[in-house]
Amino acid sequence: MSPLDSNKQVPNLRGEDGEGSVQVQMDPKVKIEGAKVFAVYGKGGIGKSTTSSNLSVAFSKLGKKVLQIGCDPKHDSTFTLTGRLVPTVIDILKEVDFHAEELRPDDFVYEGFNGVKCVEAGGPPAGTGCGGYVVGQTVKLLKQNHMLEETDVVIFDVLGDVVCGGFAAPLQHADRAIIVTANDFDSIYAMNRIIAAVQAKSKNYNVRLAGCIANRSKDTDEVDRYCKEVGFKRVAHLPDLDAIRKSRLKKKTLFEMDDNEEIQLVQKEYLRLAQLLWDGTDPLAPQPLEAVSYTHLTLPTSDLV
Repeated sequence: MSPLDSNKQVPNLRGEDGEGSVQVQMDPKVKIEGAKVFAVYGKGGIGKSTTSSNLSVAFSKLGKKVLQIGCDPKHDSTFTLTGRLVPTVIDILKEVDFHAEELRPDDFVYEGFNGVKCVEAGGPPAGTGCGGYVVGQTVKLLKQNHMLEETDVVIFDVLGDVVCGGFAAPLQHADRAIIVTANDFDSIYAMNRIIAAVQAKSKNYNVRLAGCIANRSKDTDEVDRYCKEVGFKRVAHLPDLDAIRKSRLKKKTLFEMDDNEEIQLVQKEYLRLAQLLWDGTDPLAPQPLEAVSYTHLTLPTSDLV
């Protein structure tokens, strides 16, 4: 059972792995122990990496030792933490002909802003392999080099494709899954699919849903309406600010930007969210909408054009 579920009753979750789904049994030797592990999901381009990086800094501001693992072949998850695109684990393994014993932590772990440790798993070229294998090898390598022993928080920044093995692999390690969404039809539709996928995997894994983050959104009415319909919860609201976009252009986290009232408010929201997640959230078991039902929960026509 997840350490976040101590003294909490885990709900009976519905949802089965789909026919033909392959769910590989995790090697207990590479299990992440001691740290609280969060997996951040959302559709492509929704701002997962920016959100993950700022959340990592927020945890570090609370005095936690944080490790962020980017799980996308684009390897830009930790871009604002380190100020550059760091080499990926898979590329470094190639250089040593996959003799992992030749590697040291400094070869693939990079220090980002405020001491956040950064790792980019990377991935195989399109159509040539499984991203799930790369995530598994990354965790194994971290374990072998004792990089998880003094870590308080691990954040997986996960690619958005729900049919990829790279999507499912972090769920083997995570205590809680968090979904980044926005107050529009496409983002909420993607969130519904992600919920269904996580629910299916949670049949065999300890991961549970923590809630969603409304990102790049002035309002949250549609997100809140969806959450009420399916039994989900919005745990944070991050407005659509130019300062957030500019921070990525400047290769910085939001906590490194010049202070103004707007930035301070968003920083406080990240710190509040980090404290909420650290203290522990109730495991949620939303009932994702079927495609037919979902059509009854659409946004106004003007928003769909």
